[in-house]
Amino acid sequence: MAAAVGSTVGCGVVSASPPSENAAPTDQSAATRSVRAGRQRSPRARALWWGLGLTTVLLVAATTVPLPFVAVGPGTTFNTIGMADGHRVITVEGDDVPSSAAEVPAGHLDMVTIRVVDRLPLLESLGLWLSGRYELAPRADYYPEGRTKDQVTEANAALFRESQSVAEIQALRYLDYPNVVYVGTIEQGSTSWDLLAPNDQILAVEGRPVTDYESLRRVMADTAPGQQVTVTVLREDESVDLDVLLRANPELGPQGFMEIGVAERPDAPFTIDIALADIGGPSAGLMFTLGIVDLLTPGDLTGGAHIVGTGTIEMDGSVGPIGGVAFKAVAARAAGADYLLVPAANCAEAAAADVDALMLVRVEDLAGAVTAVRTIADGGTPATCGTS
Repeated sequence: MAAAVGSTVGCGVVSASPPSENAAPTDQSAATRSVRAGRQRSPRARALWWGLGLTTVLLVAATTVPLPFVAVGPGTTFNTIGMADGHRVITVEGDDVPSSAAEVPAGHLDMVTIRVVDRLPLLESLGLWLSGRYELAPRADYYPEGRTKDQVTEANAALFRESQSVAEIQALRYLDYPNVVYVGTIEQGSTSWDLLAPNDQILAVEGRPVTDYESLRRVMADTAPGQQVTVTVLREDESVDLDVLLRANPELGPQGFMEIGVAERPDAPFTIDIALADIGGPSAGLMFTLGIVDLLTPGDLTGGAHIVGTGTIEMDGSVGPIGGVAFKAVAARAAGADYLLVPAANCAEAAAADVDALMLVRVEDLAGAVTAVRTIADGGTPATCGTS
């Protein structure tokens, strides 16, 4: 029995030290193995952290960094013969204003816009594109390189103002208001440079009345280079006589030349003002012209119909093509319109738009547009984009 006990004790002795001393080395070995295992996992941990960091950066970029694209989609409509922001879009003031200008038409002659959304990050761009209502286009198509956004906005505003001026001229011309001839450009250093001024209305040359461009042409045909003529102009409501020495111009033949460019426009005793804020571009020209024609003639040109239209108006009365007509068709239908006046050159593009129950009316010039609107008012069917 003693031997058995001694063997047990001996085994304990052979194991090297007392049990209390054996515990520490055993724990240290486990810790060492744990550290080694941790070192083996550290590349994976670093990869995980790098992945999380990269994902975060990409998410931030996708939600905040703008792409070099814009989203283009349907815009809004404004009734040119109605109200906007609490006031009439088109007003007529002055002498001999037709009583029709005070009428409030029941119908609509709406201009329509497109919406351009700039500085879009990736996720927002994708969201608009996936909606099916917007398309993405290169930003340079709308904001050319080398020009600031403010510069582009001002250029579009200038085109908008010019379209209003042309609309007034074409509406008054269509309604047979008398024409006047006025000074446009003046050649610097010419004999007219210090005498005539832009916007001087030419009343007579050598006492012979000038009522339009043709009458001025006939008067000047009887002059010669080197001749001094008396030109009567209306300047700031005063008649002024000016002596102008004529020069030669090979393009005009043997007649004299005042070294000026002239323009012709209808004259009315009243002024026309078009007031719409934050709109740019020339594509509302046709609808402004129709709006003015409506306000200056008795009755409701539309017969109560809801008509939207787009297209530039040119100095010869033609209706020019515009961009984004498919989006404008969508906006017109959303506004509740039954008809969309479309420049003939845009008919194919407009027909591709998904706009059920919207009649696409083809127009080529102002006279044709007025005829189309009157046809609609009478309950007829105007020429459409599907007809010739």
